[in-house]
Amino acid sequence: MDALLGTSLPAFIALTVCVMGFASFMTGQGLANTWRPMWQTVLYSALLGLADRFLTWSLFEGELFHLSGYVIHTLVLLVICSIAYRLTLTHKMVTQYPWIYQRSGPFTWRRKGAD
Repeated sequence: MDALLGTSLPAFIALTVCVMGFASFMTGQGLANTWRPMWQTVLYSALLGLADRFLTWSLFEGELFHLSGYVIHTLVLLVICSIAYRLTLTHKMVTQYPWIYQRSGPFTWRRKGAD
């Protein structure tokens, strides 16, 4: 597992999932709150992935230039960022336009009266 992630599993969970995952969640919320397009989650997740690799290298003695580690860490951050984006956007649509939209799931909304 260390060879795939470029660091140990506890370091991956502590840094990538907890610390950088929180930053990624807040990034997704910020993008949705400012009505940015969803493709920007990819750009910001890639940047967060670079920061994550640097912190992994500097704090946990992981490999700095580890391609599979970067890709895996960035994909985890992208998933978290995208979930936060859709949750926030759905919440905004149904609370700002309650006469038009209703929630149809945690990530989706639909027009009222449309079945």
